[in-house]
Amino acid sequence: MSATTDTKPPAGAEQAGNPMTDRLTKTERERLWPNLRPRDAATLIVLDRTGPEPRVLMGKRHDSHKFMPGKFVFPGGRIEPGDRRMLAAGMLDDRTDAALSARVVRPTSSRNRALALAAIRETYEETGVMLGSADYGAPEIEIDGPWRAFVEAGVFPELDMLQFVARAITPPRRPKRFDTRFFAVDREMVAREEPGFVGPDSELTELVWVPLSQARGLDLPTITHVVLDELDIRLEAGFDPMLRVPFYYEKRGAFVREYV
Repeated sequence: MSATTDTKPPAGAEQAGNPMTDRLTKTERERLWPNLRPRDAATLIVLDRTGPEPRVLMGKRHDSHKFMPGKFVFPGGRIEPGDRRMLAAGMLDDRTDAALSARVVRPTSSRNRALALAAIRETYEETGVMLGSADYGAPEIEIDGPWRAFVEAGVFPELDMLQFVARAITPPRRPKRFDTRFFAVDREMVAREEPGFVGPDSELTELVWVPLSQARGLDLPTITHVVLDELDIRLEAGFDPMLRVPFYYEKRGAFVREYV
């Protein structure tokens, strides 16, 4: 079970009225559920920049899911207990740690670390793509679940390879609410790609490497459209980890976009 995130009132100027916030605000949503506090979650965009056009890894969610059935998404999910225990190579840089801590009540570097590890674990669990390095030998830890596969494969997850690119909070009165941090990583950081994780009986029924120019033609959640736009902006700016990170959330019925 993940920790719960609260957001402080914004200290800086808000940015509203742009095409991305307008798209989020105008999206029709059923709001029939009791309001829930958003849970910490993390998503990972695996980016292949070796060809003439960048491609991203996306998976199609099973049609039976209550949350975003049949949609193409980036792999991701909530923090699990093992994410707080797993050993990792490298560490989040100070800029990333500060951005992850912004607009959070009682921020800690340990939670930021767990978010980054959750993104790596969920990517492996849903796609079979194992991110990290085999240069350090096997992590010396007794741990169950998906992290056990990293130990057995001799792969250390590496935190300094991740770039924090966006954050978004699900609006109120939805069936599930998440405070999601979107990370990105180059495909060259993939240590292993194992088959058998995607199929008709799995969480993801299809896995595709899709060019950015074609990704918006898939059936996507609105926030995924917006994050793809943010990724384009980031790539045009040189994909620099020091760039500011956009943060989307709803305030008085309209989405706002801030930077952290």
